[in-house]
Amino acid sequence: MNTTNLTRKNMADLLLALNGTTGTPPLTVLQETSPAFHNEKDLPPIIQKLLKPVKGEIGFSLNEIVSLGNLIEFTNFPQSTVQNWVKRDVRGLIGSPQLGKKYTTEQAAMLFIVEDLKATLDFDSIRKVLTLVFNNIDDRTDDIVNPTDLYFAYATVFDQIHHHRGPILETAQDSFNDTIKIFVNEKCKSLLSSFRNLKEEELSIVLNVMVLLVMTVQSGFYQAETKKYMSGALALS
Repeated sequence: MNTTNLTRKNMADLLLALNGTTGTPPLTVLQETSPAFHNEKDLPPIIQKLLKPVKGEIGFSLNEIVSLGNLIEFTNFPQSTVQNWVKRDVRGLIGSPQLGKKYTTEQAAMLFIVEDLKATLDFDSIRKVLTLVFNNIDDRTDDIVNPTDLYFAYATVFDQIHHHRGPILETAQDSFNDTIKIFVNEKCKSLLSSFRNLKEEELSIVLNVMVLLVMTVQSGFYQAETKKYMSGALALS
């Protein structure tokens, strides 16, 4: 893995470590992803900055969220674009910085989720989808699920598709696309138990949103690969 490249699962683990949810030190989380992170001096500047001790809850400037987001594999996170998001396109979902002038880990996760959804959805659709699981942006207690938990869940499922060996397609009874769809649905269902105290209707909403997110990340991967092959073809002309 590139020293400045993290999977979505890596990023989700890092966010949960930074906000103290897991109890695992953030540096340990990074070092478990790759030997490339064992030398602290070789860490990306944004990571070095975030690893410094802080008093109270950790917060992020918009620039820091952009720098962090650009570490995620096949992600394009231009600062000007993200500024437009928080000022206009998804302002009602992200809200103002909740830690003085800094954004919370939940708000950072929300922006990463928006970036993933942009692979297939317009902003009107994104707002409708995310409003299903996140209600009042100033009150995280009324969310069906926490943004970082949702990010972790679908990142975990996508990680199993993209970075682990899957079912043997040659012996599968369904087509390639159907096999992937069934696999994604089953893996998302298996993670529903991690979301506690949800009603049946709420679990159905979370399941559909999780599957949607995994599929849109997969779509983003294919888009990134398409651009690579296009560049390769043009280079040969």
